[in-house]
Amino acid sequence: MEINFSKLTAAGNDFVLIDNRNNIIPKENYQSLAKKLCDRKYSIGADGLILLENSQNKDFKMKYFNSDGSCACMCGNGGRSVAKFAYDLGIVDSKMIFETDAGVVNAEVLVQDRLRLSLYAPKDLKQNIKLQVEGKTFNSDFINTGVPHVVIFVDDIESVDVFKYGRLIRHNKTFSPEGANVNFVQVLEGNKLLVRTYERGVEDETLACGTGITASGIVSALKGFTKSPVSIVSRGGDELSVSFDVDSNLQINNVVLEGPTIISFKGIINI
Repeated sequence: MEINFSKLTAAGNDFVLIDNRNNIIPKENYQSLAKKLCDRKYSIGADGLILLENSQNKDFKMKYFNSDGSCACMCGNGGRSVAKFAYDLGIVDSKMIFETDAGVVNAEVLVQDRLRLSLYAPKDLKQNIKLQVEGKTFNSDFINTGVPHVVIFVDDIESVDVFKYGRLIRHNKTFSPEGANVNFVQVLEGNKLLVRTYERGVEDETLACGTGITASGIVSALKGFTKSPVSIVSRGGDELSVSFDVDSNLQINNVVLEGPTIISFKGIINI
């Protein structure tokens, strides 16, 4: 069967997107198709597969799958990408509201290929977790911004072996059984951060992770390193913005992620 697809890149995080409102892809094929289409050697290649589907009471629904075929409840860069995709299809105006497996989010298409994504309040905040990994001690924080994230602040982000330590921390028993994405963060002057992320499901460092960037911005503000809105530079070099409100009980609300999203190319592939 031939299907149409679009390839989108959000700050270096890339995705294959398919309009599945007519159920051209059956549910039992979702995970195997994600592994196939995301293969960079034999297929299109991407960090994840996103299916745009019908919603009963919102503009549409997003289904997200990592490149290894695993399903993720949410993806910040993926959320901006599916918003851009829906806008390009002409099924929504510049402002929209859609479903994810983690909840309902709002998005807005801005100028110059930038999109704004309003996220739900994060949960499960745990601060000052000490992790012992191969003789090294990492002071970490945990927060779920749609998917679980570990945030670790470092002095020199370039000296960190993100793949080695990200993989080990991702599987650390502290975060079992679900595991977690791992973000290494360096604080810069001017209310700015550098972030590198090891993503579960991709099982490697990616050029950007939207929910990881969001988690890093929130945790940095809770520690007093920055304040909202936080400017964050991804591994791919793109600059994103995270804004939010924090009350006296450390409850976080009105979370907004803004950054670039472009359509790389469109095509037809046999599946």
